Amino acid sequence: MAWVETGSGGYFVAFDEEGKVVCRNAAGRQLKAVPPKLNDDPVVLGLRQLTDWLDAHRRGCLETAERWMVRSLPVPAAVVTAVWADEAWREVLRDLVVTGADGEVAGFLRGADAERGIGLVDLDGDTVRLTGSELRIPHPVLLDDLDELREFAVELGVSQQVQQLYREVWHRPADVTGTQVDTYAGGRYAALRELLGRCARLGHRVRGGHAVLPVVEDGRALEARVWVGDYYEYDECETGALSWTGPDGKVLPLAEVGPVAWSEGMRMAAALYAGRTIEGEEAA
Repeated sequence: MAWVETGSGGYFVAFDEEGKVVCRNAAGRQLKAVPPKLNDDPVVLGLRQLTDWLDAHRRGCLETAERWMVRSLPVPAAVVTAVWADEAWREVLRDLVVTGADGEVAGFLRGADAERGIGLVDLDGDTVRLTGSELRIPHPVLLDDLDELREFAVELGVSQQVQQLYREVWHRPADVTGTQVDTYAGGRYAALRELLGRCARLGHRVRGGHAVLPVVEDGRALEARVWVGDYYEYDECETGALSWTGPDGKVLPLAEVGPVAWSEGMRMAAALYAGRTIEGEEAA
């Protein structure tokens, strides 16, 4: 830690390993907390503002990388190389499974260099390089050898910040018909406000009585929708059916829903259903 002197009574402040502001007195003893009298000190305020900015930056990196994955967007290799020096970006991107522009699985991302290209560890444990101008961070439902990748990740001790390898996936049945899925319908909640609160915690907006999840697949904007109700907030309610709409807002036949949109929609519906009131739970 690099200690910075405050303007009050010989106190010094710094960041600890967890990124929190810590303080020591003039005798060099680290205190349990920053004294209240230092709360308005410019040095302390500056460090706390920097902490808030770093937290927001890490969240932004994570959200951006997850968006690249969910949408299977091509990512310029030059962008990965440029942000690799940033520790927050490096922690988010490291060990993600990436492919070349051709979509073939290459391996776990381990480095990025402007001259040597993108460094990966492949399934044989060898270090290889991607030298193309683009790469992809595929959604796990698109990975044919997902189980093998998961096993290899355990051997390597891989820990991903972005949920990729261990993200729950659902595969659309080949013979599916109709326009809605009832697998996770009927999840009873004691009050609508509880279901709406779960939607908010999971990051899903609610519009017109539906929890909605926008998904872009192959450049096409879709929206997964689960009925949650538009009753009084203290009314009992149930989760409804899952459906998908196209860019024009019309409900799509299930056979036209792509693999990523299907998996992400089912993931949302399952998460909302999981928060239901279990019979006997209140009494217990």
